[in-house]
Amino acid sequence: MQISLENVTKSFGSDLIFSGVTARVEDQDRIGLVGINGAGKTTLLNIITGALEPDGGTVTRGSSLSIGYQRQNAGLQKGNTILMEMRSVFADVYALEEELQKTAEKMSENPKDSALTDRYRELEDQFLARDGYQTQVKINTVLTGMGFAEHGFEKSIDKLSGGEQTRLAIAKLLLEQPSLLILDEPTNHLDFKTLGWLEEYLSSYKGALLVVSHDRYFLDRLCGKIWEMEYGELTVFPGNYTRYTQLRDERNARQQKLYEAQQAEIARLQDYVDKNLVRASTTKMAQSRRRMIERLEAEPAEKPKARMKPPIIHLNEYAAEPVKDVLAVEDLTVAVGEGERRRVLLSGVELAVERGDKIAVIGGNGTGKSTLLKCLLGNHPANPEARVTWGRGVRSSYYDQGSDHLDGNLTVLDTLWEAYPRSYETPLRNMLGAVGLKGEDVFKRVSQLSGGEKARLKLAVICLAKSNLLILDEPTNHLDLGTKEVLEKALLEFTGTLIMVSHDRYLLDRIPNRIIELADGALHQYKGRYTDYLRMASGKPALPPKQEQAPAPPAQTGYAKGKEQRRAEARRRKDCAEAERLVTQLEREVWQLEQQIASPEAAADYLLLQDLCAQAEQKRDALSKAEDRWLELSEQ
Repeated sequence: MQISLENVTKSFGSDLIFSGVTARVEDQDRIGLVGINGAGKTTLLNIITGALEPDGGTVTRGSSLSIGYQRQNAGLQKGNTILMEMRSVFADVYALEEELQKTAEKMSENPKDSALTDRYRELEDQFLARDGYQTQVKINTVLTGMGFAEHGFEKSIDKLSGGEQTRLAIAKLLLEQPSLLILDEPTNHLDFKTLGWLEEYLSSYKGALLVVSHDRYFLDRLCGKIWEMEYGELTVFPGNYTRYTQLRDERNARQQKLYEAQQAEIARLQDYVDKNLVRASTTKMAQSRRRMIERLEAEPAEKPKARMKPPIIHLNEYAAEPVKDVLAVEDLTVAVGEGERRRVLLSGVELAVERGDKIAVIGGNGTGKSTLLKCLLGNHPANPEARVTWGRGVRSSYYDQGSDHLDGNLTVLDTLWEAYPRSYETPLRNMLGAVGLKGEDVFKRVSQLSGGEKARLKLAVICLAKSNLLILDEPTNHLDLGTKEVLEKALLEFTGTLIMVSHDRYLLDRIPNRIIELADGALHQYKGRYTDYLRMASGKPALPPKQEQAPAPPAQTGYAKGKEQRRAEARRRKDCAEAERLVTQLEREVWQLEQQIASPEAAADYLLLQDLCAQAEQKRDALSKAEDRWLELSEQ
């Protein structure tokens, strides 16, 4: 066990951040921590690292716990070179190596000094225990994998960009190998190659891993457990991100069903009490049901909390279909700069896009992805001999990954009005509200918006355009997980044509039917999605699509009433007494299960909660049937 949290609570002033947080990090855990901005993820990490103390609860740390926590640009010494920074991790090893060399020199001068020989053996044992002969190999492996080979290891840290310094901080933590490695958005600023290397490295990491990330593909490949922080509560789900979304939806559906069933049961019991309390033959039964109502109302089933309302994105409302051949590109050269500074990124580009195609453009930084889109749209000059032909009836919308085209002096509402000057205010405000820009937000200046808010504003512009062709450049940048899921669903349902540039591998593995990779100044095309591209790019054939199997319908059970033919009165009394005992027993069992469902242990363990809810539902069914049987025998 690395660390254990038991009923941990934290507040800042009168603001409760979270309460009742109970979870454990085991030695080999791979945990993804998810939740909207402001949910308390960073506060929880600071409590785990000891930077903050909880207001209540217990934090228990393992005896061998060592924590490495990656923050943006943290843990680097200014003035150091890249290699110096990595060598600082092994300062003790280099000190041992230096002392070994000095001892060896003394031994050569005094070969008969047994004390020097003993000291040399002692130092060598320590050096071997620290795997000293592999130190430089480890440094070279990690720096190369994290993309620093091209820089040269003697480059000063001060000359690295912010993103490069973050990558170097991660590399340093990987070399330190703490027993609990905590990474905060580690996939930012990483290209596909570096991401793949990091995932492979972390998959065999010897310690535990706790990751905060919006990269769903990364969470899918790496994590075996998801911690969800929402409404001040932490819920633990087994499995990767995709499994988490399934279990989360199932849990919410089950909680809603349980809540509705309890409300219906209370109404049914109350109706019976109202009708039968004054009848002599059924008074006892009515009193029993009234006690059941009191217990149910004392321990009500929790109504599922509404998830943070995601935006509403509809892209399918376009007026007309274009012709079959949407786009034809021949002999296109993509270049940047002028004169001596002119640099060709792509040459001889040939591309055909048909109606309904969903194409994803990928490639390393600087390969010309965004510039290619601008050339297709006529926003960037192309070579004179190039032919870019758009089909008749094509109506396109362009999502630029930057926000430079937005006028920072305009308000949010005025930005939409500038795009759609003939529209009335109400439909524009309705659209802004649908993407989460509500109330006074519509009067904010664009320059005051966060990156996520600007992204939602650009999506609102596109939703109103009713285009049959979408050209999207990094559409998921700055979006939270909930908005990413909504946009993914909208793109899946979009029946028009799509050309997008994206680094979001989760999106790339669900949306496109064709992948275009820009590499070595050329365009390479692959059929299928991102997983198919990976296989074909490595020389393996694409896998056939999986066939979804419909789940088998649940077995149906029934209740067959016994019919007594003889000894009716004696048997009736005996059966009535047995039925009454059964009702009392089932009432007690239902009440015990409801107590367990309401406990903090069940709230923190989804599988336990699911099992308890299923048991409670079965017991209530059995109780209802037992009561019906008792009532039947009582009225005979």
